[in-house]
Amino acid sequence: MIGLLQRVKHASVTVNKQQIGKIAQGLMVLIGVEKDDTQATADKLLQKLLKYRVFCDAEDKMNLSLTDVKGGLLLVPQFTLAADTNSGLRPSFSSAAPPSQGQELFEYLVKQAKQSYPEVECGKFGADMQVELLNDGPVTFNIKV
Repeated sequence: MIGLLQRVKHASVTVNKQQIGKIAQGLMVLIGVEKDDTQATADKLLQKLLKYRVFCDAEDKMNLSLTDVKGGLLLVPQFTLAADTNSGLRPSFSSAAPPSQGQELFEYLVKQAKQSYPEVECGKFGADMQVELLNDGPVTFNIKV
C-alpha cells in the first residue's frame, strides 16, 4: 500500500461540485492499493500516518506527529500511485489492485482511521475528484508499506 503524504495548511475534496471532505492543518494522503495488499498492510500504513513525525517542534525540527499536533487527516484514493512507470511512455497498472479489492481496502483504511483518530475525512473511491490543498513547506513523503 502506498501513501503519498503531504503536510497541509488545509485541504479539501470535491465531487460533482459538492465538497465531501475538508481539513485544516494536518495531512492529506493519496492512497494507492496494490495487488498484494491486505488489511494488515492498511493497518500498518495507518499507524505510520498517525505517528510519522513531519510537523515542526519549537526548535523547527520535524519531531511532531499528526496526533501530537491534533491535525486533520484527509484520505484520498488514487489508484495511479500503483502505476509502473519504469519503461515506455505510458504507465502500466499491472501491480495495482483490482477495483473491488482497492475499494474494499480503502474503505477498511478509512473505517480504521475513524475508529483510531477523531478528525478523519475522505475522498470517494472511483469518483472524479477535485482535490485542493495548500502544501505546508512543501513537505511530501512517499510511504510504502
